[in-house]
Amino acid sequence: MELTTHWAGLLAIAIFIGAYVLVIFEENIHLRKSKPVIVAAGFIWMLVAVAYVSIGDTHGAEELIGHSILEFAELFLFLLAAMTFVNTMQERGIFAVLRVWLINQGFSLRKIFWYTGAIAFVMSPIADNLTTALVLATVIITVGGNNYKFVALGCVNIVVAANAGGAFSPFGDITTLMVWQHGSVQFTEFFALVIPSVVNWLVTASILSFAVSAGHPDPVVEEEAKLQYGAMVVVALFLLTIVMAVSVHQFLHLPPVLGMMTGLGFLQLFGYFLQQRDRSKHQQTVHGSALGITASHEGDIKANKKFYDIYENLRRAEWDTLMFFYGVILCVGGLGAFGYLALLSDLMYTDLGATTTNILVGVASAVVDNIPVMFAVLAMNPDMNLGQWLLVTLTAGVGGSMLSIGSAAGVAVMGQARGIYTFFSHLKWTWAIALGYIASIAAHFLVNADAFKL
Repeated sequence: MELTTHWAGLLAIAIFIGAYVLVIFEENIHLRKSKPVIVAAGFIWMLVAVAYVSIGDTHGAEELIGHSILEFAELFLFLLAAMTFVNTMQERGIFAVLRVWLINQGFSLRKIFWYTGAIAFVMSPIADNLTTALVLATVIITVGGNNYKFVALGCVNIVVAANAGGAFSPFGDITTLMVWQHGSVQFTEFFALVIPSVVNWLVTASILSFAVSAGHPDPVVEEEAKLQYGAMVVVALFLLTIVMAVSVHQFLHLPPVLGMMTGLGFLQLFGYFLQQRDRSKHQQTVHGSALGITASHEGDIKANKKFYDIYENLRRAEWDTLMFFYGVILCVGGLGAFGYLALLSDLMYTDLGATTTNILVGVASAVVDNIPVMFAVLAMNPDMNLGQWLLVTLTAGVGGSMLSIGSAAGVAVMGQARGIYTFFSHLKWTWAIALGYIASIAAHFLVNADAFKL
């Protein structure tokens, strides 16, 4: 059906552009990004329904929106489970121990720059790029103190490293997760992007390192941190959950979200055990105090003033981000229902070619955000070989690093190092990040040449 020139379709485009302008200026106007896109999604699908009814199709819009909601539901539940695990690991002190260890080692500024970048690259494929960037940015801010130049450089390095590390794992970035769930790239095939991702970070980090002082940071007050009871069990459950998500998808051909939610169920059962343990300790403390005896675990109880509750960690999920995904997926799905994605696919993938288009996807990701760009590509579903799907996965993942607003990691760190790591402090090094971007694409064509023949 030709609806791309219908008045409702043109109005839908205007609504989407207006909503996304508000998203881009989120930091300036302090309006959460989920709000405008959720409203836009509602109006766009109302316009879809009006357009379809006007040509005599009374059920087409209902069927199409059902597909978009199903896609969101799978992504939502997968991310909710992953975020709950990450929040639980944070609550059990795992990230705090890592941060304190780095701070108290007495490393030089240049060593801290390289160590935090390397840890970000290794950690993001498992814990996701957003969480990784937030944890390690705290280290940079604490160590850097009033050395604002080092803090800005360290934050740029962490954002680039976290995004690069997340590009070769379905668990490292939202875009890679979307590609994996779409079935365009299998789990083990993502690892073909390890070398291009390493090149992406190393080229940029090597350039940035010349601007980092070789001196030592000012002394900081030594912090203490310890793992809470059950911390390593939570890590083991998270790894088991990843294995289940991969296995049900690879061997049973079921959605990976089933494995993630089953793992979340295991975590909830372990949470019940932790809750009962806290209650038992509390009773020991009460009885010990009544007898004039200090219970051995009294300190723990006082520190945790209330019993462990897994739903506290679930409530601390990034709900604004999750609702943003709802708005984006439905907005893009609505524009697809008008035929705009098919039109765009013909213009880009047919006229420009897959390679040029996939490279431009990374550039667009830096300006618009990689999530809607990647979802649009998946909705177009162009006929590409494995090499091209890996290319667009790489470019969407690392392309967002060129601007601070191009990735969730960059936006989050801007909020954490407000006034120091800014849009312009990042923009100053965009040329170096772009060199890393180009080098990673070249590395992909070199090491994965066979994938372009499949």
